[in-house]
Amino acid sequence: MPSSPLLPACLVSALLLAAAPAGAQMANTPAKPAPEKAASEKPSEKAVPLSKGEIQLSFAPVVKRAAPSVVNVYASHVEKRSARSNAMEEFMRRFFGEERPGRGPGGMPGERAQRSLGSGVIVDASGLVITNNHVIENMNEVKVALADKREFEAQFVLRDPRTDLAVLKIKSPADIAPMPIGDSDHLEVGDFVMAIGNPFGVGQTVTQGIVSALARTQVGSSDYQFFIQTDAAINPGNSGGALVDLKGHLVGINTAIYSQSGGSHGIGFAIPASMVRAVVETAKSGGSLVRRPWLGARVQTVTPDIAESVGLDRPTGVLVASMQAKSPAEEAGLKRGDVILSVDGQTVDDPEAFGYRYALKGISGTTDLGILRGTKRQTIPVKLGPAPETRPRDSLKIRTRTPFSGATFVNTSPAVSEELQTDLPEEGVAVTAVDDGSLAGRAGFRKGDVIVAVNGMPITSTKDLDRLTQRNLGLWEVAIRRGGEVLTSVFGG
Repeated sequence: MPSSPLLPACLVSALLLAAAPAGAQMANTPAKPAPEKAASEKPSEKAVPLSKGEIQLSFAPVVKRAAPSVVNVYASHVEKRSARSNAMEEFMRRFFGEERPGRGPGGMPGERAQRSLGSGVIVDASGLVITNNHVIENMNEVKVALADKREFEAQFVLRDPRTDLAVLKIKSPADIAPMPIGDSDHLEVGDFVMAIGNPFGVGQTVTQGIVSALARTQVGSSDYQFFIQTDAAINPGNSGGALVDLKGHLVGINTAIYSQSGGSHGIGFAIPASMVRAVVETAKSGGSLVRRPWLGARVQTVTPDIAESVGLDRPTGVLVASMQAKSPAEEAGLKRGDVILSVDGQTVDDPEAFGYRYALKGISGTTDLGILRGTKRQTIPVKLGPAPETRPRDSLKIRTRTPFSGATFVNTSPAVSEELQTDLPEEGVAVTAVDDGSLAGRAGFRKGDVIVAVNGMPITSTKDLDRLTQRNLGLWEVAIRRGGEVLTSVFGG
């Protein structure tokens, strides 16, 4: 916030004067001729505040409304440990005076705790709190501290890694103040906003700035790349905190910063409130998993060359590159080569914007896609529904000492394809997770890989892979499909 309140006050004065009709005068006061300007007077000369109210212009009323809804989130992952201590830990404690890792309050042995600090926002009177998923990821205990210093135990309600959002619920809430969720679609570049959170753990802090940009992509913190950019200072610990408009409404959840030093450089990113609302509504309805509509089509960026070839005056929309059989896209009559220009009248400029807009439509009813086919623009209604589980996932985590150890595999289906955001075969086995430091991780397996064959034997289900990994093989020749290519590697037993 500027050190002097004069700048906003001058802006308000200018706006009020600009809004007055030309030649307007006070009632019953005869108009006077305008005095001649002195030769030395400049047209751009600044005006002083005209009232005490202008001098005292402040964001304080908005902060008073919004700040009680913003909370601190303290998450931890507690592991039970064996009673036998590690010799090196004991050496470090005795000779360097360090607190022994794994001791809890009072120095109790037998536990190791990892901790995370962030912020959150109360969004419902029942005690629901929205925060970033990365704040509570891999954590099994969480506490929420209110602005008035009260602390509550909280339970995990919903985690949605694809949006980097999570919902907690305060146990036994009383006298809490939920923040209204605003309409982020009405934000404009230049609008004033405030970021409220707990940077660096120093306590609740308010910073002020403007909306620097909308629909930022390639930020990398979620599958849905469509962020609000702001120059309001956002620092570590602000994650999960509120981006607030001047009505005191939540317009975004602060989630990431661009920084080379770890501090704020005036480039922060927030998840728009429209996506936040979809996640919160799922939690309020009792859901533990956010279900999103399935189109069943792969889309790609419209390049300048493509735009010229289809008669567009600029690159916009997304090109339908392929479709899955019996998908909503195919049933609606979409064709390969169509350019999707809008979703329910809202224009989309790239695949990220399309994915974001389509994901907000829910899993019932229909949505209208505005398309360009040849030289003709038309609207096609598409039925909304979740991607189907055409066969059981039969999730498998390999624990035997093989190149697959530490990875989790599932049977493919449209639902798995949608979650992994990649094209998968109808019958196959896909990698959904790889543990850090595992044999599978060191072997180079990645989330989204499809196991095609092992030692020349086709793999079509997790049962096939499970049977093979029970054998003590000397060598493992593994063929995987990644990004449209089939790669083959050989590993030792």
